[in-house]
Amino acid sequence: MSGKHLIENPTKADGAALWRIARDSKKLDLNTPYAYLLWCHDFADTSVVAKVDGTPVGFVIGYRKQDTGFVWQVAVDASQRGKGLAGALLDELFGQLTAQGVRYLETTITPDNEASIRLFASFAKRWDATVERQDLFSATDFPAEEGTHEQEDLYRIGPLGSQ
Repeated sequence: MSGKHLIENPTKADGAALWRIARDSKKLDLNTPYAYLLWCHDFADTSVVAKVDGTPVGFVIGYRKQDTGFVWQVAVDASQRGKGLAGALLDELFGQLTAQGVRYLETTITPDNEASIRLFASFAKRWDATVERQDLFSATDFPAEEGTHEQEDLYRIGPLGSQ
């Protein structure tokens, strides 16, 4: 895959590929394939997918709550990492959402996920916005039956305007 990245809103046909990218990331909490299909169907207007030669190679899935866009997951195929694709996906999505009145971005990140922390700090810098971090979910909030899960910190970025 050496073509140019096309970034667009996902369709139902992208759901299985998004599941595979998330699975192969080895970092994300993997949802069921059904969840990715639903996400591409029901939340396509608050999500984006990057494709090379028609094949999905990265995505941002999220949803909107009032004036805030919440980023659920960001993933980029290993073959495309290091090319600025995750940042381009975030910029495209929030360019779309700010036109609809979204002024803030929220996401959760585990404290050990330095790549995601850098990604969202860089996003805030490009959009000339501040970043606030607060505790959200402690490790004990997650069900013990699922094994150990690190805490998830809430990052809030904004206000966002035109880039």
